Amino acid sequence: MDVFAEYLAKIDNPVHRTTVEEVLAWVMQEFPQLEPKIAWNQPMFTDHGTYIIGFSVAKGHMAVAPEKAGMDHFAEVLKQSGVDHTKLLIRMKWTSPVDYGLLRQLIGYNITDKADCTTFWRA
Repeated sequence: MDVFAEYLAKIDNPVHRTTVEEVLAWVMQEFPQLEPKIAWNQPMFTDHGTYIIGFSVAKGHMAVAPEKAGMDHFAEVLKQSGVDHTKLLIRMKWTSPVDYGLLRQLIGYNITDKADCTTFWRA
């Protein structure tokens, strides 16, 4: 978790900081093969040098960015769940519980779908 310490220290709201810390620790525990890193001033996880998922903090939510292909793949799931999202990210509101089931699906999909990917982003 040391890789994220500086990022976490900059989150002023202690509840938001704790939530982000818990999510990042969960990803590390559930997917130990992923490499945690900070890039573009946000925490993210990669697998064999390719992007899997990233997180960022906003006033009203934690943004989860699984890449557009992941968003497209789970479009119906996102619509059915009613989770707030755009074409590129999911907004997990601070006032709602973290949907770890959805995170597991998004991360698992990207790991499998990008298993042979040789670039950071999908082409």
